[in-house]
Amino acid sequence: MNKVLFFAHLRDAVGEEFLTVDAGGKTVAELKAELAAKYDLPKMDTVMTAVNEEFASNDEVIQDGDEIAFIPPVSGG
Repeated sequence: MNKVLFFAHLRDAVGEEFLTVDAGGKTVAELKAELAAKYDLPKMDTVMTAVNEEFASNDEVIQDGDEIAFIPPVSGG
C-alpha cells in the first residue's frame, strides 16, 4: 500500500490530507490519471510529484510502501 499526500487545492478537491492506495507497479503518470478521474482533479499535468520526499518524473515506477506527494504550483508575492 502507498500513502498519497495532497497539498493546496488538491487537498480541498479530494477532501482529505492523504489517501492510502495500492499504487505499487504503476507509474506516477498512471496514478495521476487514476486519481484525476476518480476525484475530478484539475491540471494534474502541472503538479509536481515527490516519491519518498524526492521529486519524481511521470515515468517513475512506484514501489509498494512508497509515499507519494502531489504539490501544485504556487504563486504569491
